[in-house]
Amino acid sequence: MNDIDDLRAALRQPPAEPFAEPDLARIMADGGRIRRRRKLLNTTGALAAAAAVVAVVVFAVQLRQPAPIAQPALPPPTVSSTTVPSETAPQRQALGDVVLTGIRSGSDELVIYAVPIDEPIRPDIHFGLMVGYRNAQGSLTSLLMSNETVTSDRSFGFHATDGGENLGRGLIPVFGYFAGPAAKITTTVHGATMVAKQAQWTEDPTVVIFWFDLADVPSSQSLTPLVAYDAKGNRLTK
Repeated sequence: MNDIDDLRAALRQPPAEPFAEPDLARIMADGGRIRRRRKLLNTTGALAAAAAVVAVVVFAVQLRQPAPIAQPALPPPTVSSTTVPSETAPQRQALGDVVLTGIRSGSDELVIYAVPIDEPIRPDIHFGLMVGYRNAQGSLTSLLMSNETVTSDRSFGFHATDGGENLGRGLIPVFGYFAGPAAKITTTVHGATMVAKQAQWTEDPTVVIFWFDLADVPSSQSLTPLVAYDAKGNRLTK
């Protein structure tokens, strides 16, 4: 028998084991898992790609944002300085008695008193008038000082006329002094004659300290030139 006869004989022989039916369900399941893994990988890739796109967009937006402006550093808080109250300032020693005006600010009373001048402008100017407050214990707080600057402090006539302004605690009345035997001092406000209150200076009775009520003379601009009269009503000044 030749080779061709041997081949033909072998083809006629039945197979040693019958062909098994293919497991289509397992093949389909395996194929499905493969497809799901590929789909998952494709989804992951899509998410990664989307995340990359978002990152690019955010980065681009950040690039378009203006650079933050550097803010200057705030200075450290400062404490404002305060003016030393007049109560703590050294007070001038009163020359003679303190004159009470009857004008009050709370429990304090406005007073007028003479004080020495440490550095006289002229050798014949030795004192001036101080307006201030005296508390219930008798302590003085100075507010405003006025003194003669042109002639002798005791030359005949009016001296150191001042006031008629607000110095923080209320209006200061128009005040001053007259060197001479003045028994009455007047002025005219809007055509009405106003009479000053007055007291003799205990250091020199020939000097008269005077002041006007605030209701009568609210400011120094509202009065006319002062006039002094003696005890007999004779006019001492022009």
